[in-house]
Amino acid sequence: MKKNIDYGPKTVAELKQALAENPDSAALMYNLGVSLVAERNLEEAEKAFHEALSIEPGIAEAYVQLGGLAMHRGDLDKCLEMNHKAAELRPRFAVPWGNIGFVHMQRQDPDKAIKALRRALSLDPQFIQAHTTLGSAYMALDDPDGCIMQCAKAIEIEPMFGPAYNNIGLAYLAKDEPTKALPYFDKAMETGFEVDSAILEELEQYR
Repeated sequence: MKKNIDYGPKTVAELKQALAENPDSAALMYNLGVSLVAERNLEEAEKAFHEALSIEPGIAEAYVQLGGLAMHRGDLDKCLEMNHKAAELRPRFAVPWGNIGFVHMQRQDPDKAIKALRRALSLDPQFIQAHTTLGSAYMALDDPDGCIMQCAKAIEIEPMFGPAYNNIGLAYLAKDEPTKALPYFDKAMETGFEVDSAILEELEQYR
């Protein structure tokens, strides 16, 4: 008879019960934060991540989560600070470098973004979002061919990643090649990505 595997508490209620029995568990407190984020209880999630760090200051993932919550509030400075802390704790952790690159793109600083994103990809060549954000950075520097090349790498890894198709479409528009752009926007929409309606109207004449 196959034995059931107990992967531990998962729901907020289960995690709170487990924490009542083991209040000094940083892992349980961190998992509570993740579950609270999933339930969109962001204020309580932030408290949980801070509490996890007070128990175990070396949890780089908790700083990444706090950075994500800061980004949700529109606080780019705090997001950058939290991800830099995560990267300091775990220098070979790709995710904070990808997030740092994304923040620099939000700040309209593609040069800094490229540096961070290349670092992320040197640590994790399969980091799809980093490939796509790097493509956006190349576009911001008027390098549509660089964008196409980088986003094609994302699609090789995940063929249903809509933002990469959208970026390639934008790159072909920048190259004044709308007929080449069209199938990429179609593919982006096929994945569920919402393409700018003005672009779709503009491209109707090329169908």
